[in-house]
Amino acid sequence: MRNQIQPLQVQNLIRIVERNLLALVISLSVMVSAGAVQNQQISSVKKAKRPAHTISELEISEARALLDQLGYWVNMEAPGRDASLRHALIAFQKIEGRERTGVLTIEELDALRAARRPQPLETGYPHIEINLVSQVLFVVDCPEAALRILPISSGSGEFFTEGGETRQAVTPTGRFKVYRQVEGWRKSPLGSLYYPNYIYYGIAIHGNPSVPPHPASHGCIRIPMFASREFSEIVTIGMDVLVYDDEPLEEIGADSANSITEATNPGIATAII
Repeated sequence: MRNQIQPLQVQNLIRIVERNLLALVISLSVMVSAGAVQNQQISSVKKAKRPAHTISELEISEARALLDQLGYWVNMEAPGRDASLRHALIAFQKIEGRERTGVLTIEELDALRAARRPQPLETGYPHIEINLVSQVLFVVDCPEAALRILPISSGSGEFFTEGGETRQAVTPTGRFKVYRQVEGWRKSPLGSLYYPNYIYYGIAIHGNPSVPPHPASHGCIRIPMFASREFSEIVTIGMDVLVYDDEPLEEIGADSANSITEATNPGIATAII
């Protein structure tokens, strides 16, 4: 009888030890997991508290010089983070497919250091190119500027009503010529245009205080105010303007903007903006 009881006691003892060991393993596992989560949270807090790199005046000057060398239109005499630097950076971000913030960071500066000079669609003669996909404008092979690049905002594609007529805000594509220029401000039913250069009926390239990084106009090509006057001085009557998107450029007909004058077609007096 004693021999039968002894094995039962041993088996019970083994079961107790196994249960205690299992409980100990589970407790240790929970403690390790909790410690890992706590360490991760501490690490995240440390990362969040780590100060971001502050762009120095020297780095701002470097970014300005790099933008100028790459062909982006920027005021080399302006101090700090002026409007021309922001617009030039937006044009760079548009062409490079980066987020369109206009904010100079160390990441943007590194991208500028590694960037290559953008190439226009055509070269060899003075003309203007407008890329509706990238939302940028190229001044190409002009005596005053071999290459200058500006951000633009073209037709939004939305419908609007003016003069009792509802139209879609579309910027036409094709090969045009500048047929009329106006100095300073010109008022229109849809707003004011600064130094407008007309290329097709009421469609003009003109300065506007609002040049968002996306299409937002009624059809005109908006450019930043800081460059508008000088742009109008570079452009001449009869200068070629290429406006294109993803589709191949097509020649426009003889009855189009190339032969339009305000005297023969009063309809062009209504600016689009």
